[in-house]
Amino acid sequence: MFNNSIGVQVPDILLPREGVSMEKWAVVACDQFTSQPEYWEEAERIVGDAPSTLRLMLPEMYLEKPGEAERIAAINATMDRYMAEGTLESKGQGFVFVRRTVDGKTRSGLIVALDLEQYDYSRGSETLIRASEGTIVERIPPRLRIRKDAALELPHILVLIDDPERTVIEPLAEAANAETKLYDFDLMLGGGHIEGYMVNDAGRIEGALRALEALADPARFAAQYGEGKAPMLFAMGDGNHSFATAKANWEALKQTLTPAEQENHPARFALVELENIHDEGIIFEPIHRVLFNLDSEKALRWLLERLAADNGACKMNRFATKEECEASLKVAATCGGHLLPFVSEQGYGYLKVNAPVAQLEVGTLQNALDAMLKAFPEATIDYIHGADVVYELGAKPGNLGFLLPPMAKSAFFPTVVFDGALPRKTFSMGEANEKRYYLECRKIK
Repeated sequence: MFNNSIGVQVPDILLPREGVSMEKWAVVACDQFTSQPEYWEEAERIVGDAPSTLRLMLPEMYLEKPGEAERIAAINATMDRYMAEGTLESKGQGFVFVRRTVDGKTRSGLIVALDLEQYDYSRGSETLIRASEGTIVERIPPRLRIRKDAALELPHILVLIDDPERTVIEPLAEAANAETKLYDFDLMLGGGHIEGYMVNDAGRIEGALRALEALADPARFAAQYGEGKAPMLFAMGDGNHSFATAKANWEALKQTLTPAEQENHPARFALVELENIHDEGIIFEPIHRVLFNLDSEKALRWLLERLAADNGACKMNRFATKEECEASLKVAATCGGHLLPFVSEQGYGYLKVNAPVAQLEVGTLQNALDAMLKAFPEATIDYIHGADVVYELGAKPGNLGFLLPPMAKSAFFPTVVFDGALPRKTFSMGEANEKRYYLECRKIK
């Protein structure tokens, strides 16, 4: 049923039974607010003893920390209990049409399952599903420890399609009515409002699948991107490493299965939310950097020399106030090159790279930071959504914050098609509170 050539499975959706507080059930993606423990403490206070996805995931601030094994064991036990006690119940086979409104922006999505056999995160991959940033294989094992014995998966993965004519997701808004509504509520801690509607009508499902197949048609793809490029239908928007972890888990598991068992094993697929890059509600936000546990002045001098060595020339400009720095940046932006604003305990400034080797500012900065973290082994880095958090954290003693510009949405698909994965943490689909909240579940055992 619902055969297709694009690696899409129509999943069996699990959601909480009637009476469970959805406001307490839904929790933001685990990889957010990693340097703000107070966020997760407040989430704990809100949830209390109520059923919640907070009990089914591990905030990454606890990853590879003391007590990790006990937390993972508790997650697996809670998954089993929620299913045994009926906290989670099947809503049947179908897609879920999602409408999310946050900070004045509304975007639509479609919950589907994607075939991990159609995905390869290796650099230069030409699979139908592709990574949009370089996959750091060292990040997979700790995440794999969480997934390998889990009975359920909960998606925070957002996958983008390039559908300018709006043929896949948008037509399903017609099915979003009172009869098909699954949930409609406010998300905790500034997450906005979310609605979900079941799409189980065979005609609508077939329509979405045929529209996706049309987007992947080789002739159409060649007309858009030129001859010689294998079609790319799905590109990771958020959750690159979560999807890569699902792939690693499947590659290990399938070694224990017969070919027949591999065909439809639930772990062969991963639950995701598809979104159309042309949706006006999708905004690409920059992902900033904050370094911890270092001498910021010494680090800046090191970076100045490294950027000059890598790119030919680099100059540092310093200012007493943020306003002075921003005014200078506006003038410098008209002169070309890459501008890398920073904040430290000593004040504000920016590094100006006149002839950058990399195409994007994030590539120029990240290449230097990767080298610096090896030269300053005691230092750590975090990837931050929101300039206000960078200014707050970067100004603290022993820290150094860098701000980056947003990437144009129009550059996303062409860059991934022609150049492969973007530099690590190039962009974010919204700020931290706009990320996907865990809601739907699916059995993977």
